[in-house]
Amino acid sequence: MSHAATTNEPDGPAPEDDHAFFGQPRGLMTLSGLEVWERFSFLGMQAILVLFFADSVANDGLGMDPGTAASVSAAYGTLVYLVSVAGGWLADRILGSYRAVLYGGILIACGHYAMAVPTATMTWVGLGLISAGTGLLKPNVASMVGKLYRTEDERRDAGFALYYMGINIGAFAGPLITGWLGDHAGWHWGFSAAAFGMTLGLIQYVAGRRHLAGRKRAAEYALAPGPMRRAVLLIVGGVVVVAVVATALALIGWLTMDRFVDVLTLVSVIAPVVYFVVMFRSPRVTAEERGRLRPYVVLFLASVVFNFILFQAYSTMMLLASTNARTEIFGFHFPASWYASALGAFEVALAPVVAAVWARMGTRQPHASNKIAIGVILGGLSFLLMVLPTSGHADGTYRMAAWWIVGSYLLLGLGDILLETSGMSATTKLAPKAFASQTMALWFLSLALANGIQAQIVKLYGEVSNPAYFGVNGAVAVLAGVAVIAAAPWLKRTMHPVH
Repeated sequence: MSHAATTNEPDGPAPEDDHAFFGQPRGLMTLSGLEVWERFSFLGMQAILVLFFADSVANDGLGMDPGTAASVSAAYGTLVYLVSVAGGWLADRILGSYRAVLYGGILIACGHYAMAVPTATMTWVGLGLISAGTGLLKPNVASMVGKLYRTEDERRDAGFALYYMGINIGAFAGPLITGWLGDHAGWHWGFSAAAFGMTLGLIQYVAGRRHLAGRKRAAEYALAPGPMRRAVLLIVGGVVVVAVVATALALIGWLTMDRFVDVLTLVSVIAPVVYFVVMFRSPRVTAEERGRLRPYVVLFLASVVFNFILFQAYSTMMLLASTNARTEIFGFHFPASWYASALGAFEVALAPVVAAVWARMGTRQPHASNKIAIGVILGGLSFLLMVLPTSGHADGTYRMAAWWIVGSYLLLGLGDILLETSGMSATTKLAPKAFASQTMALWFLSLALANGIQAQIVKLYGEVSNPAYFGVNGAVAVLAGVAVIAAAPWLKRTMHPVH
């Protein structure tokens, strides 16, 4: 019998906490607060990261050309979501959700503090720590929210709505603070703000731990002691070997930044292919479940297309805003990175509106596949919109009105709400039971693949004209969304029980 089983202290939230936070368990306040600060730090840093990469060395930047800066930023995102797949497994088998989130938060904070040190070496060390930390934290916070409720608890959906609102509040506030500091005091002061925000998130997470379910359990599906020791040794040994080989290849000049980006893209393509092949061939997957996997492949690819556009809100769109958009509204001047806050603001404002519309429509609301398709189309339109203000200029010195960028983010934010909510729900319902605990891993692989593809395509930014870049990418996304709508009759037949 484990120690957790014999302790007198309960392993879940105290009964009196059941309705302490807007009618929700008090643990939701702890987890939502953590996500506010995690998103504050992550997206606050990401809003200025590509600008830092592209800025001159004289201004404390890294002096990359715009396409390379966007590519490296996308590769970082690829690494984050690939590591997230392993983070879910580590929590399930070795660490437990509470410790995985705690250790992940500590690594993220250390990474941001490292990036606050004004040297290129510490920048790369910091990004590595943040990637590992986010991979531990991100996939496990949502599962901890789910553990606050019994299966039949009707407050679950409302609780997740509050949780996602916290995510978007952090996404809104982060770029405002880090962007202002990066613009007025220096990029590394912006990274310092991200570090401070993550530290605050960790403090309130630890302070509120007694309201969290499963905080004492080592792991829900823990390995036996022998296999666990072997797994830990293999993981540590593998990390050391990869680090040594990578360092050696870098020292002899083979592992360049471009090759590193290419390797991550290749892994992001291979991983989901292997995952789907394993599921389709697994004897634990029934014929009925295999039939539901086929339509899910379509939705998976739709997610890849949309997120390919979405993630560029923090790369090519930031670069465009910094060079070709006015940074004033009604006479008020602001840093270009503040445009990234518009995305979080629109999602906070629009999410309850969309939920109310679906509730009002009831059974008349669109099928989940059509919601996802509309989201993809809106993502494509957000890029097609940028063709208008970037066309017809003799040189690159023009400045478009701020409303063009804001309008693009409005379309993108609405598309994100439609796709992410329906996509996550479809993922949990269509995944085979034998792989139910790994549904988040499958979703993160779509995000990793989107970033992996982005890391290659954004190399064209600055090499081709802006109207061509945004026009072609936007058109491809719109066509992908239309294709999903055209496949709707087949998707509706094969996606049961998703409606």
